[in-house]
Amino acid sequence: MNKLTGTLVSLILFAAGAGQLVVAEDGRSQCKGLPDWNTLKAALEDAVSTENSGLDLQMWATLVNRDGVVCAVAFSGDNRGSQWPGSRVISAQKANTANAFSLDGLSLSTANLWATVQPTSGANANTMIGGSLFGLQESNPVDTSVAYRGNAKNYGQKNDPMVNRKIGGVNVFGGGLSVYNSSGQVIGGVGVSGDTSCADHMIAWRVRDNLDLDNLATVGGVSGDPDRPDNIIYDAFNGDGNGVTDGFEHPTCINTGDQAALPAVQ
Repeated sequence: MNKLTGTLVSLILFAAGAGQLVVAEDGRSQCKGLPDWNTLKAALEDAVSTENSGLDLQMWATLVNRDGVVCAVAFSGDNRGSQWPGSRVISAQKANTANAFSLDGLSLSTANLWATVQPTSGANANTMIGGSLFGLQESNPVDTSVAYRGNAKNYGQKNDPMVNRKIGGVNVFGGGLSVYNSSGQVIGGVGVSGDTSCADHMIAWRVRDNLDLDNLATVGGVSGDPDRPDNIIYDAFNGDGNGVTDGFEHPTCINTGDQAALPAVQ
């Protein structure tokens, strides 16, 4: 290798390394204003200990910023095997979904999306009329190179391999909520997974409340409850009681908790 070639190789390697550094630094800076890993983990552990609906299992939680960059991943159990391994990525999907489909003036939880993506809707399921957002769950696939990269021993730790990267993904059952700062602006999403989808929603709600990112007093939703605008909706409580998922409802689960007893938003 001559001197000129060696110099070019060195410059290329330096530029590549600098690019990686810029991406990493940019990812960290974009998470400013969001809780760190320690805070997320403490909020999750408290929420899990408080909420006993569902199967009362341990949980995963993921926090993303407004651009869908993963800022923190944590679990509540003793180790990464104490909760369903598959729920790590699902929690990230939920965080991404809630953030991706919420605005400053409208918050949609992942639970609010269940009915809208079903292949049939209305009173006559035989008509095969799809929900208004049927196919949404296929629209933004998970980036598997982010979801499954790195050493598994780091999953749920401060250096989880998903951190500072965009995970993508759309999940359409309970457990994902957008997060709002004190000015009522959406700044990302939090996703929780590891139990029934109903319990996931309840725990995610408590996590958001613990993180003080539930500033939705001026934010609209579809639940019909101004104190809980993006709350999960069960048909028996949504006003029509017709037993048909014709709006933003979600099915009940094993040992379904009382969603109306969740803390009111700020």
